[in-house]
Amino acid sequence: MTDTELQERLTALELAVLDLSQTVDDLNAEVVRQAKRLEQAEATCRLLKEVLNDGAVKPLSEETRPPHY
Repeated sequence: MTDTELQERLTALELAVLDLSQTVDDLNAEVVRQAKRLEQAEATCRLLKEVLNDGAVKPLSEETRPPHY
């Protein structure tokens, strides 16, 4: 191989590594966003469980019928 061919090959490899590095960075950012959304969803579930466990929502058998019944 000539020096020019080696230089072209090295340049192509460097570009491929840069592209892969950018892809990894993009994927990492997406994982971080998804982790935040998951934490929010878990917090919402915990809050809903607390509301249900505190008796804010009664079973249908314990609900008072509306006056028009």
